[in-house]
Amino acid sequence: MTFKITFLKMPAIMVFIASLFLLQILAGITVVAAASDGSPKENGANAHAGNPDQLKADPPFHIRGPPINVQGATPTYVILSGGLDVNKIKTVYNLPPSGGSGTIAIIDAFNYPTANTDLNTFSSQFGLPLCNSTNPCFEIHKMASKIRTDGGWALEMALDTQWAHAIAPNAKILLVEAKSNSLTDLFAAVDYARSRSDVVAISMSWIAGEFPSESSYDYHFTSSKATFFAASGDGGTGIGYPAASPNVVAVGGTSLNMSNGSLLPETAWSGSGGGLSAYETEPSYQLTYNVPQANGKRAVPDVSYNADPNSGVYVYDSTPYYGLIGWWIVGGTSAGTPQWAAIKSLGLSASNDKFYPDAQTSYSSHFRDITSGTNGACGFYCNAMAGYDYVTGLGSPITTIY
Repeated sequence: MTFKITFLKMPAIMVFIASLFLLQILAGITVVAAASDGSPKENGANAHAGNPDQLKADPPFHIRGPPINVQGATPTYVILSGGLDVNKIKTVYNLPPSGGSGTIAIIDAFNYPTANTDLNTFSSQFGLPLCNSTNPCFEIHKMASKIRTDGGWALEMALDTQWAHAIAPNAKILLVEAKSNSLTDLFAAVDYARSRSDVVAISMSWIAGEFPSESSYDYHFTSSKATFFAASGDGGTGIGYPAASPNVVAVGGTSLNMSNGSLLPETAWSGSGGGLSAYETEPSYQLTYNVPQANGKRAVPDVSYNADPNSGVYVYDSTPYYGLIGWWIVGGTSAGTPQWAAIKSLGLSASNDKFYPDAQTSYSSHFRDITSGTNGACGFYCNAMAGYDYVTGLGSPITTIY
């Protein structure tokens, strides 16, 4: 659905209020209900038995209020407050100040015309390497000669590219723009990325409903070199595709709670997608780990990362989103997905075949176990708890061991 908003001779405060109202509408995501036994139900509103051409994916991001609007200006440094910057995130997750190798592929839909300039504005703000002719660390590959611009997807692409670069500033970022947000077009973009020998991680910050034939499309997420990461969704209990595929690392969400600059216990984020797949069988790595009450089904998520917009990260976007540009504070499971992909490019063994055995042998050395918080009202399947749970998976990263 496309909205066209026109403001005619409206006072500035009315424009601001109207824009904020529309942003709140767009930020809302339907929460998936739970079955009578407490297990998560399939997202029937989005499910479709037909061709993936008929399924559309959405980017699961949430904004925290309006941006610091800098219409008509491109600052190299502004005073920011209220969100988490690059250094804070790296401190929380024990990430190195620099590093990264190979190429991180970002798969999104539609056109983002200001991608490179916005990435460099973000990089200037946080002291990261600029991507230019001297340092060609950013590439855009368009899957069609003409692709329309979409403000919502552009903000998602800003989040994905900027935070992949933030976590692994020495890696190359490849933004692959699918022709549309149909699963068919997004799969084509994934196939291009996985065909490249330089790609070590593929980030997919989008999600559609599950569908009965989905397992026949899991082959898109196979590679001899790259790991695939997918957002688990922002509607609370319940999951979608491609997060449900056993071939991807499904990334759930947490809330980072800070006090005077210090980290308080990290908790489950209420919007984190999680549950059991309606169509995918339990993969061997989860069978071996003995995921509780999986009942032979694929469990989601695998891992988690900061996603709560109340502890959101800064993103710069000068492609208008409902007429607004500037510095946004953004959360959602789509925020953690590119950052986990960047962690893979740091040279870490980031894949499900590694995560689950590591959790069995030395859990606390590899993951921060999230033991409080919930993403619904369905009992066991909606509560964070010790070990694996259906809200945060194995937990958030402790990266110093890898």
